[in-house]
Amino acid sequence: QVQLVESGGGLVQAGGSLRLSCAASGRAFSTLLLGWFRQAPGKEREFVAELAWSSRPSYADSVKGRFTISGDNVENTVYLQMNNLKPEDTADYYCAARTSILRPYNYWGRGTQVTVSS
Repeated sequence: QVQLVESGGGLVQAGGSLRLSCAASGRAFSTLLLGWFRQAPGKEREFVAELAWSSRPSYADSVKGRFTISGDNVENTVYLQMNNLKPEDTADYYCAARTSILRPYNYWGRGTQVTVSS
C-alpha cells in the first residue's frame, strides 16, 4: 500500500524554474522505483524521469539537461527540479511508483499542474 502526494506546481514564465515534490507513505522509497510523468492537454501521458536507488536516473529526451530527479530516503520524498522551462512543458505532472524495473507503474499520485507562459 503506497500513497503518493505531489506538490509544487504552479504558473511560471518561460525560462523559469519549479521544483515538484512527491511525498510517499506506506512503503519506504528503498523498496520502490519512483518516477514522474506528465500529461498535456489533448496529449497522452508521457514519461519524464525515473529514480532508481541502485542506478542512474533516466530522463525523457525532451527534458534531458533541464530536469533533475532526486530523492530523500529519510523524508521519503522524490523531487523533480525543472529548469529553463518551456511552454511545451505545460502539463499535469504525476508522481508514480513501481516495485520493480520489470513491473509497470502501479501507484500514482493525483497530479499537480504546471503552466509555463511564453
